[in-house]
Amino acid sequence: MSSYLPPPGTSDIFPEEIPRWNYVQNTAEKVFSLYGYGEIRTPIFEYSEVFKKSIGAETEIVQKEMYSFEDRGGRELTLRPEGTAGVMRALMKTEAPNGVETKVFYFGPMFRGERPAAGRKRQFHQVGTENVGKISPEHDAECMAMIMHYLSELKIVGSRLLVNTRGTTEDLGPAEKALREYFIKHISTMCNDCKERLNKNIWRILDCKSEQCQGAVNNSPDIKSLFTKETQNYFEKVANTLDFMGIPFEIDPRLVRGLDYYQHTVFEVTHTGLGGQNSILGGGRYAIKVPGSSKNLLGVGFAAGVERLLMAQDASNAVLPITKQDYIFLVSLGSSAKLQNLKLAAEMRKKGIPVLMDLEDKSMKAQMRSADRLSVSKVLIRGDDELSKGIFVLKDMKTGNQETIKETEVFSKVF
Repeated sequence: MSSYLPPPGTSDIFPEEIPRWNYVQNTAEKVFSLYGYGEIRTPIFEYSEVFKKSIGAETEIVQKEMYSFEDRGGRELTLRPEGTAGVMRALMKTEAPNGVETKVFYFGPMFRGERPAAGRKRQFHQVGTENVGKISPEHDAECMAMIMHYLSELKIVGSRLLVNTRGTTEDLGPAEKALREYFIKHISTMCNDCKERLNKNIWRILDCKSEQCQGAVNNSPDIKSLFTKETQNYFEKVANTLDFMGIPFEIDPRLVRGLDYYQHTVFEVTHTGLGGQNSILGGGRYAIKVPGSSKNLLGVGFAAGVERLLMAQDASNAVLPITKQDYIFLVSLGSSAKLQNLKLAAEMRKKGIPVLMDLEDKSMKAQMRSADRLSVSKVLIRGDDELSKGIFVLKDMKTGNQETIKETEVFSKVF
């Protein structure tokens, strides 16, 4: 193992990559604020109960993937495996539990002990939204419309919006009974994970990606037909609203999402450019029980993996409006010129002008090589002779032209 490598499933993000990450985050703030969302920031770790109660004790995240530890007081804490549960815990301090509409978005690292794969890391990053306090098909449809708006602003094309319903608590019994009766006839030929899911969390079978299970999954009952008329009407209104808004979507009867808190609408966006693991985001309507409260928080939201959004941009050949910082480079010939250039650089930076210079004593040739390597557009050269005359030599690095300018002309000639 090389000591300079990060742990498996994690990665370093270098300065040249950061502008794209910032673009994903800044675009989220720009788009989501148009819909009334404000940013929320919650701790990276929470009491483990926050996730066990909210996500569901039998989910694979809680059973297999959480990074948990004890603090000095013996309390069990967990690095957040997803964003929604912590946000719901925070929103208990607001008016959201009393039915007041509350809209927030978040951006940050999450942690799951999964097997690393393309676009799936043990420390990964998510951007997501939560609209809490109200319930209607129109809320669900607007959330999906906002998502597609966001993907459009990220220059991602070729994605598919898949939609389904998980029903309500009243619907679960008949649906689970029908699924169990069906899968028990096929379980002997299915993967080991699905054999466990049969009794622990049968909904997760529908979410299985194993090839040996696809035949049984694809022929399983359409659970929507087992739901109450009220639930079916709710989902029909979601679909009709998306149609009216001109949002392309497909109904996927096997889409259930893997978390226990989902009720009614669930959705996922996929992209063919990601290979087998082709989901770039998912979400839906939920009712979440927060530890210490007797109230369920009702809301609709989604989370997108930032690493997967970047992969989808690459697959879309996205041309992003990101411009590289353009610097002025100050070349100093002698200690007096270097001190004067340090003073000038400070004045420039206070005016918002990006400036670079070599602080070591180097030859003019070496300093010009530095300027060329950094791809600066202009260089200001000053030595003892220029200091005595109150001038600079200004060189345009793109054209190679150079001219002599007065110190008083620096800001007018260079910028």
